[in-house]
Amino acid sequence: MTLAAWLALAPLRLLAALGLRRSLILACLFVLTVTAYGVAEDLGLVDPPAAAEPTRPASQAPPSAAARADIPTSYLALYRQAAGRCPGLSWSVLAAAGKVESDHGRSRLPGVRSGWNRAGAAGPMQFGIGVGRAGNAWAQYGADFDRDGWRSVYDPGDAIPAAARYLCASGAPGRLDRALYAYNHSWAYVAKVKTIAAHYRTRGGERR
Repeated sequence: MTLAAWLALAPLRLLAALGLRRSLILACLFVLTVTAYGVAEDLGLVDPPAAAEPTRPASQAPPSAAARADIPTSYLALYRQAAGRCPGLSWSVLAAAGKVESDHGRSRLPGVRSGWNRAGAAGPMQFGIGVGRAGNAWAQYGADFDRDGWRSVYDPGDAIPAAARYLCASGAPGRLDRALYAYNHSWAYVAKVKTIAAHYRTRGGERR
């Protein structure tokens, strides 16, 4: 018998050796494993298969023309500086999150400049501040990063570095999708942030 034929018949030989009962048990365990993985993916405990990270780091990619046109100069500087708090994290991811959360602080929605929204999130990076279902991530990750003597969730100088700290603690950059999902429990949010981040980077990384 050739090696190829032996390998082709190996699964049948294994099933015959196990017997019907054991084969059924093995099949049931396989189904349970696949189901458990799907549940874990839905809960954000594992990254979906389609969410593979790029092999080329983009943390130092320069801003695209679209990024410079859309992001206020002060915010762009803060995004690029804050990314350094999480080695390997692209500044463009922080910028994209800031775009989705508050349009870089320009949104007039409740909670961006004062107060909080219906979920209890506040500031340009929309941190939970302990008044609603958004939780209180600000208590854990917020700090007076710009050293002006005041820790404020509404101050981009404090909020943007806090977002970098939050993402890093949640797995970024190695598990970026999981980190973004922890920041905002929506796979649609994860996809949107990554799309905007790619738009903000110069095409092809360092190439112009």
